[in-house]
Amino acid sequence: MSAIKGARERARDEVTAAIKDEARRQLAEGGAAKLSLRAVARELGMVSSALYRYFPSRDDLLTELIIDAYDALGEAAERALAATVDDAPASRWQSVCRGVRTWALAHPHEYALIYGSPVPGYRAPQDTTGPAARVALALIAVLREAHEAGELQEVAESTAPEPVRDDAQRLADVLGIDLPAPTVAGLTATWAQLFGLVSFEVFGQFNHVVEARDVFFDQATAGLGRQLGILPGE
Repeated sequence: MSAIKGARERARDEVTAAIKDEARRQLAEGGAAKLSLRAVARELGMVSSALYRYFPSRDDLLTELIIDAYDALGEAAERALAATVDDAPASRWQSVCRGVRTWALAHPHEYALIYGSPVPGYRAPQDTTGPAARVALALIAVLREAHEAGELQEVAESTAPEPVRDDAQRLADVLGIDLPAPTVAGLTATWAQLFGLVSFEVFGQFNHVVEARDVFFDQATAGLGRQLGILPGE
């Protein structure tokens, strides 16, 4: 019986992967708003009722694709962090930022699914929160290690208004981040600025504006690190 069950599970995994692959192809062609379970079933030669046994609704399929995209992006950031384990904090920060950018440029349609325009009628469930936090946690790891080693220049309390510091302290408590509240507040802004840089490049806003994009990105993200007290390595 276990062999039969294992074969069924493998078959289900293969069909699930094929459904998601076809959905990603349709995302690339028409965007998330036009994704249709019936169209996916038709392209795979399945009746729509059979596909509903794998994904009961379009939103369930979208959620799986979103989680996959967040996880893939998070893995890219974590690999970049692991590859620089013996480097100075500034180098590790740059490595994580480059990892994010490299993945986004290689997977623009999946990036658009998680950082592009909201999908009409779709509301992401709580299941997406953990995968979505992986890049931020990689950046936090750089800050935490620098802070513990005494290599992080503390952000002045006066630079963050009290309501912002309160939000930052709440976030630090939720995530268990042992960093000063002004640093956490700065990190939140920096995280948004990092994805702003990446999104401008992925979605073409830098076309005919920035040609030396590798150098520009490195300079910009190094500046983001300095804002948080990560000083250039020796």
